[in-house]
Amino acid sequence: MLTSTVLSSALLSSVLVGACIGLPTAHAAQAQTPAVSDAPIKAPSVSEILAASPDADWRTPDPGNILYMDVAGGRVVIELAPGFAPEHVANIRTLAREHFWDDLSIYRAQDNFVVQFGDPDAGELGARSLGGARTHLPAEFERPAAGLAFTALADSDGWAPQVGFVDGFPAAQDPAGGSAWMTHCYGALGAGRDMAADSSNGAELYVVIGQSPRQLDRNITLVGRVVRGMEFLSATPRGPEPMGVYDNPARRTPIATIRLASELPADQRERLQLLRTDSATFAAVTEARRNRRDDWYKSSAGHIDLCNVPLPVREMPEG
Repeated sequence: MLTSTVLSSALLSSVLVGACIGLPTAHAAQAQTPAVSDAPIKAPSVSEILAASPDADWRTPDPGNILYMDVAGGRVVIELAPGFAPEHVANIRTLAREHFWDDLSIYRAQDNFVVQFGDPDAGELGARSLGGARTHLPAEFERPAAGLAFTALADSDGWAPQVGFVDGFPAAQDPAGGSAWMTHCYGALGAGRDMAADSSNGAELYVVIGQSPRQLDRNITLVGRVVRGMEFLSATPRGPEPMGVYDNPARRTPIATIRLASELPADQRERLQLLRTDSATFAAVTEARRNRRDDWYKSSAGHIDLCNVPLPVREMPEG
């Protein structure tokens, strides 16, 4: 019987080899191979690849970068991205420690776009104080690409010269211009702003719940992504046209609390691990989605969009 590690290697190899296109070498042509059946080889599914993955291909996120957003339906788990928006993330950490969002609400739900939460009275007399957080932050729309461990997708993208992942976050970069930025994929967390580029303070946040609005890339600061609990946001009743802001406050979704995981005892934290986006397992999962070979699919796309690449999460193994 194969061990989990050996099975992982076999499954990953079968998918990754299938992704390679090239002419056989002379050595390969001369190799002696055993007779095989004419029956097609069934490629492993995403679930099979993940089940066979080695523990080294998973990472436990820093609890100082994890937010727990508790709403009536359940818990939304968010990973912050200090590598892209360090000043916004620092302010968000301060706001969470001071319980800024506790007992506020989701006050906007625009169909095929975003849900937004924070203080609906911001900017008016009586708005909630930011406490020890900064009231003014610079725009952090993009950052230098130098120093980033960028795992690029081979697929073309209509919004950027190159797309891929950095530490689990969907991202794009311009190798010629030397800049990189996070992308507005489903589940992305951003910081709302006014007309001025530097008018955000990180207190008004939104999550993408619709078809990826990539036109917003490099026009607003993205600060993280939802890693679990999107169903509690995407199922939020939609507000009225045109912006989805509820005209009746009773329709808002209350927020019990937003806390940093690091503020809770270890035994009260979610035991989650995220698949490393620079791992062989992630490459295999992406290929399995790029070229679906299960019985239902009659034609493989041979292409995958950045925002359709799965970002797997699992419960931390016991022991």
